Amino acid sequence: MSEIAPEIISQLEALSLDAARPLIITDADEVLLKFMERVEVYLESQGLWIDLQNFGLSNNIKSRETNEPVQVPTLIDDFFAAETRHIEAADGAAETLAALAEHAQIIVLTNLPADHKQARIDNLKGHGMDYPVVVNSGLKGAPVKWLADKVDGPVFFLDDIPHNINSVAEDAPHVHCIHFIADPRLQKLIGKADGATARIDVWVEVHDWITRKINAHR
Repeated sequence: MSEIAPEIISQLEALSLDAARPLIITDADEVLLKFMERVEVYLESQGLWIDLQNFGLSNNIKSRETNEPVQVPTLIDDFFAAETRHIEAADGAAETLAALAEHAQIIVLTNLPADHKQARIDNLKGHGMDYPVVVNSGLKGAPVKWLADKVDGPVFFLDDIPHNINSVAEDAPHVHCIHFIADPRLQKLIGKADGATARIDVWVEVHDWITRKINAHR
């Protein structure tokens, strides 16, 4: 397991966790938020488009003028600087989390440049998802284990990226990992992550699945 960077540890230590309550740790982009749809809006403004033939951003960005692949080294930073406050909520995310919050505590563990943490908090709050936000970088196994070790009840982790799911499965194997992808086009491009306990792409189904696990634990 990799060490957790000090700037991430400080955020984790600032959280107030109830050891007796179930814990849901969720990614934001393409789980709570329609990340890819907003990426497309941003790319359009830059004279670019994304060819969704495979999962991910690398090598999929093309020029609208030439239709040739374009490398944009600063794409992610530029995108988050321009668009973090404007990303729309995934269908059913806010309503489902509100229902689950009656039975569990919720933390958003999101990978984005730290400078945009407040913009992420404001965006999520504007969509009715006012939960603690921890800005991470790199794999999520170590911070999820850190959080999971603080509670006695069942712990759930949602993410769209297989390597994040797999790292949590390796570092904290008792955590229930849900592989979730909000965009229907992306859902078709990738199968269930090897480390996932379940692959669920609909928030209502997430609610039912987590609720069953919580009830079984009582």
